[in-house]
Amino acid sequence: MRPEVLTFVADGPLPDWDAKEEEIDRRVTQLEAITKPVTGEEAAALVTCFGSDDCYGVAWTLLHLIETGPNPVLRTKPAPDANEWHHRLYDRGVFEELNATT
Repeated sequence: MRPEVLTFVADGPLPDWDAKEEEIDRRVTQLEAITKPVTGEEAAALVTCFGSDDCYGVAWTLLHLIETGPNPVLRTKPAPDANEWHHRLYDRGVFEELNATT
């Protein structure tokens, strides 16, 4: 796994809307340092970094980065109480597979 991904993952989930601007900017800088595409291993690690909200849109950037890797990243349906971003990734992966077969 590349050092940029390891650094991002090591800092854990994205902060929520209550975080200081400096913290959000730092995480954005880390995320932007990760070049596309990501590997399957990197995508799986990055999935663990979603926070409790969209972090002012940063979660969408993370989702799109994860989707540059092999899809679907999540192969089993998340539990009903799982993070909303895990549900989105799973649903988008299933939709992509359905479109590829039609």
